Amino acid sequence: MTLARLTSKGQLTVPKSIRKQLHLDEGDTLSFEVEGDSVRMRKLKTFDHGWHQAVAETLEEWNSPEDDEAFSGL
Repeated sequence: MTLARLTSKGQLTVPKSIRKQLHLDEGDTLSFEVEGDSVRMRKLKTFDHGWHQAVAETLEEWNSPEDDEAFSGL
């Protein structure tokens, strides 16, 4: 079990062994999920703007009034 202490400002240092296992680097984003009296911490994947933009462009083919009507009942 690895321990860390919360500061008076609510800050926590992620222990080096955990940072190494999760491949955490400065600037990485973490998410926290509360489960009862526990917290699950996860490293979020970096947002790939180029990939997102490429995918968004392919979705334009379904952007028409006919498609809006067809999908309105779903």
